[in-house]
Amino acid sequence: MTAIRILHVDDETDIREVVEISLGLDPAFATRNCGSGKEAVAVAAEWQPDIILLDVMMPVMDGPATLVQLRNNATTANIPVIFMTARAQAREVDHFRSLGAIGVIPKPFDPMTLAAAVRCYVEPVRSPLDDRLVLRDGSRLPSTLDRIKRIAHGLAGAAGIYGFAQVSEAAAALEDAVIAELADSGSGDETDLALDGLIFHAENCGDSAGQMAPSLQTA
Repeated sequence: MTAIRILHVDDETDIREVVEISLGLDPAFATRNCGSGKEAVAVAAEWQPDIILLDVMMPVMDGPATLVQLRNNATTANIPVIFMTARAQAREVDHFRSLGAIGVIPKPFDPMTLAAAVRCYVEPVRSPLDDRLVLRDGSRLPSTLDRIKRIAHGLAGAAGIYGFAQVSEAAAALEDAVIAELADSGSGDETDLALDGLIFHAENCGDSAGQMAPSLQTA
């Protein structure tokens, strides 16, 4: 399966880290991030991402100015761009679309559903939760399990920070189960059960985290 390359651009380090973890929930995504519009233009030309998530409010070169630079370069002119912004009223969304963006993801955003939101712009549409991180097809290679362990570790921390207590606990349980399986002291069934538990809490995080989990707010 060919990875879907996603370039995320935001001048806030914390936001870049959370977006990377959030997009990591979809095993088909390969992500890179940039801290400025100037860097994004260079990386996009070299890496050729399939889609770009672009913050609107950035110093020196903001999102719209970055989009202009991307469109003026023949190697990046056709890369789809999604703006990420708190300025997501209907009139503003129409304006961003008129600049050439294919859509807008509002801030604050939900870290647990960001990958699914990006998926809506990717064809063919497929839920990352249905993939089960490729375990269901029997691919229990150590490299696969190690990837799951790293994602679970990052998610446990991020979910705890942003108020998803049950998701954080489920991710930690999955990390422990994978560590045990890799050490031959645990079984694949235990890992699968822990993964199912994480997916359950992720799907129901709106209810289990007090109806509305805290989100990320930036300018």
